Amino acid sequence: MSDMSQNDGGNSMVRTILMSAVVVYMIGSAVFMVMAQIHLGDLEKLQGESQKALAKLNEDNGQLRAQVTVLAGNIGMTQKDLNKKAAVLQSQENATVSRLKGDEEATKQQFGQVAGEVNGVKGDVSKMGADLGDTKTDLATTKGKLEHAIGDLNRHSELIATNHDELEVLRHRGDRDYLEFTLKKGGEPMHLSSVSLQLKKADPKKSQFTIYVLADDKRIEKKDKTINEPLQFYTGRDRNLFEVVINAVDKNTVSGYLSTPKNVASVVRPDPRAPQAQ
Repeated sequence: MSDMSQNDGGNSMVRTILMSAVVVYMIGSAVFMVMAQIHLGDLEKLQGESQKALAKLNEDNGQLRAQVTVLAGNIGMTQKDLNKKAAVLQSQENATVSRLKGDEEATKQQFGQVAGEVNGVKGDVSKMGADLGDTKTDLATTKGKLEHAIGDLNRHSELIATNHDELEVLRHRGDRDYLEFTLKKGGEPMHLSSVSLQLKKADPKKSQFTIYVLADDKRIEKKDKTINEPLQFYTGRDRNLFEVVINAVDKNTVSGYLSTPKNVASVVRPDPRAPQAQ
């Protein structure tokens, strides 16, 4: 009897344990199933969101592909335009280069001509400079040859000239007027300014001469005078000093100049009304 009671007690314990294990298993299974269901829901939700995102991506990709297609078409048209424009620009550039080359050649030729002309002008200027230098030297030399002299009225003369070049120097001074002349023996009196001159005698061996000066209705004889000797006399209402200088004496002629105050008439001609030489 006691053994059976013990067996019944042991079986009851085993059943209890088994029942507890079953209950725990069932509870665990239920919890697991709930958790699995929740996780599965999350996965389904995530999958749904992923599908939506994929659909959105596909849509965006479709739009992008459409835009790319349009852009590719535009790029193709732009490339054609660019190629056409580039061809036009290249043609214009070639034409410009050709024109510039032509202009450059023409400019080179013109520059060469101008350079030649400039060199010619430089040569002329150099020659003119040399001639001017020679002229200055000649003038300086001529000035040095100009002499002071005492006239036949014992009055100190202005500078006198012994030849044409020296006379030009005196003219450039501008102090007085100078009239050149040549008198012939036996010729008519020569009218110079307001006076007349007439040759009476010429002696080339002694370089002497005799002339008549006709002024203020008077005839003044300048006898046996020598070359480059100032012959002085006063004439006119203002009693201006006139001066005759003979620079050369030949057999029948003498040559020289008449010095007068400024602004006195300087007509040179024979005077038919002047008295004849005696």
